[in-house]
Amino acid sequence: MGPQGQPRGWRPKSLRRSPVVVLVVTAVPAGLRGHLTRWLLEISPGVYVGHLTRRVRDELWERVVELCKDGRAIMIESARGEQRLYFRVHRHDWEPVDFDGVQLIRRPSAPSARYSGMRSGWSNASRYRRSRK
Repeated sequence: MGPQGQPRGWRPKSLRRSPVVVLVVTAVPAGLRGHLTRWLLEISPGVYVGHLTRRVRDELWERVVELCKDGRAIMIESARGEQRLYFRVHRHDWEPVDFDGVQLIRRPSAPSARYSGMRSGWSNASRYRRSRK
């Protein structure tokens, strides 16, 4: 028993851990941003933080996907497990990948310089500067 006759590990409801949600949106309509401020705090442009129940979190994510249009969204939420995080991604280049129970974010590989659309060699401006010397 704990110090006040409560079972060990017991916490008042106000001190229990509640799931944390971080939502980052880019290039989304203003209406979606306004909708997100009903449920979450905007701590920086496009970055929202708050505590949500699972049901509200799932409904909010569906709303983000529906209203996102050409924008992107990443939601990070609390989860059980060693990492204690879970990622949801919509229209983003980076994708979550599960490696032995740990979720990581895979970045797209950069195209090699040989295959990019740029020519190799000096630019016209640098050639002009070099010829003046």
